[in-house]
Amino acid sequence: MSGRVAVLVSGSGTNLQALIDARHRQELSGELALVLSNRPGARALERAKAAGIEALALDHQAFADRESFDRALDLELRQRRIDLVVLAGFMRLLTPWFVGEWYGRLVNIHPSLLPEFPGAHALRDCLAARALRTGVTIHFVDPGCDTGPVIAQAVLDVSPLDTEETLALRVHHLEHQLYPRVVELIVRGEVRLEDGRVVKPPER
Repeated sequence: MSGRVAVLVSGSGTNLQALIDARHRQELSGELALVLSNRPGARALERAKAAGIEALALDHQAFADRESFDRALDLELRQRRIDLVVLAGFMRLLTPWFVGEWYGRLVNIHPSLLPEFPGAHALRDCLAARALRTGVTIHFVDPGCDTGPVIAQAVLDVSPLDTEETLALRVHHLEHQLYPRVVELIVRGEVRLEDGRVVKPPER
């Protein structure tokens, strides 16, 4: 896969910043060509501008339904010849149509060890279940909710003293380490999706 990457965001953009930092350290060979947010006031857009990356707001509230938003999103990505779409705190469910158009070139990061605790409240659900461990999952996106083929996971122990805030800090630290490495492997073609299965280098 060639390396024009778009990062879709909705909030502060800490995973975006991890990708920007990896690019500056020359640990990410892909070009961060676009940062797009469905929320015009997202802090992530300021991070993109500060790094010299095109920052675009596409307000989902201006569209009649999910598919019309997704078709406008698809057009923006194609106009910029994007090769890989990276979801980094993008808090919208994408339609099956959009996922089908970008299947195998669309990745997400989730704050749990999927299939455990899918959805928007993974950390809260983890603590409510009194789980002994959790972590981070990076996966290709399919039409389900956090059900796509898993690329990589990282694990951490949950302390009895953890709150949602303390657990989030440690999970984010894992995310910031793992996501740039996985994105680089995809850009280099070492990780890809074939017939619904993840192909990646053997572990050393």
